[in-house]
Amino acid sequence: MKTKSEPLAPSRPIPPPWLLGVTNAPLGLLNGFAVVTLPQMLAAQGLSGGQIAVMVALIISPGFWNFLIAPILDVRFSRRSYALAFLLYTTAACAYTVLHHSNPAVVEAVMLSAYVSGMLYASAVGGWTGSLISHGQDTSLGMWFNVFNTGAAGLTILLGGEMVHTWRPALSAVILVTTLLLPLVSFLFIPSPGPDRTLASESFGRFWREVAALLRRREVLWALALFLLPSASFSLTNVLGGVGKDFSASVQLVSFSAGLGSVLAGLGGSFLLKPLARKLPLRPLYLSVGIVGAVFTLSLLLLPRHPWTFAFAFTGENVFQALAFATGFAIIFEVIGQGNPLAATTFALLVAAMNVPVDYMGVLDGHAYDWKGLTGSFIADAGVSMAACLALLWAFRAFRGRNVRVQQA
Repeated sequence: MKTKSEPLAPSRPIPPPWLLGVTNAPLGLLNGFAVVTLPQMLAAQGLSGGQIAVMVALIISPGFWNFLIAPILDVRFSRRSYALAFLLYTTAACAYTVLHHSNPAVVEAVMLSAYVSGMLYASAVGGWTGSLISHGQDTSLGMWFNVFNTGAAGLTILLGGEMVHTWRPALSAVILVTTLLLPLVSFLFIPSPGPDRTLASESFGRFWREVAALLRRREVLWALALFLLPSASFSLTNVLGGVGKDFSASVQLVSFSAGLGSVLAGLGGSFLLKPLARKLPLRPLYLSVGIVGAVFTLSLLLLPRHPWTFAFAFTGENVFQALAFATGFAIIFEVIGQGNPLAATTFALLVAAMNVPVDYMGVLDGHAYDWKGLTGSFIADAGVSMAACLALLWAFRAFRGRNVRVQQA
């Protein structure tokens, strides 16, 4: 199967990776709104924490299954056209929610559709920009994708309290719409090749055979193994925010660490990718982040349970998680390659895989906390991550050794 085609000659130069990375900012804004701002709005309406948690879990669930829809992004219309359409719908749905959020059932339905649309937007721009860059720009684009995702989410978090408690709903809606649509300015500078005409013109049976063949590509399978196993999920970031009392940390310190502190740590972790990628290839780097991060997690058991330990732990886990996600994005862009006709499908599939262990490891860390408190969570998270990394390293070496023997035979 031919999964890559010769890249089309762009009508104008490809912008630098940082400008391509701007296209991922709306996803960060959407995440911040859905996970932080929306729960505050619902709580102000009198909903219980349990109800809100269930609603948010359902709303963000397309992060795991949107890849089932994503293949439509690679046929018929350009990825820029799909991205524009889905972002406009996402923006309209979020604005409607800000203005009308008194009915929980309506909010849930509207925001679920908004998140589906937002994830399809992200897959469209991921496939679009990823298929434009040259091989040497994978790392830079992966870094900037995570930088703008993290920074935009932080902006929403910082504005969330004002949107809920201070501003009128109409003003909040205008500001949210403006911030979501502002990254569209970058579209003016990015060449937009059309879809693969062969896939678009032939039968859907042929198209879906191409999609199925994607799952048999060796580089895709290795990336799926890296992401589906909890080699570098760092799900403790989702647990630590609720256990500040174990460190005698004040509410103010927990709020700062979970808000501005985590954003700054996320940006710092993302920017570490480029210097580290000069020393290690991306896949070994991803596993190295998992191993070193696991050692960091275990080292926290040696520190006293003081507030400064909480701040140190929360910051460190966020740095490692951001570095892992930035490296993961770079691996995805490396797998996509230039001129890939299934670029958006590939992006959606691998991003969904990257999100999966964050969810199930969070559940495991929670059960481990119920078992042995913080010690249980730290040991479970670090131990499972370390085991996954070592298993993958063994598999990589075994596979490489087998290939060498086959070549020598």
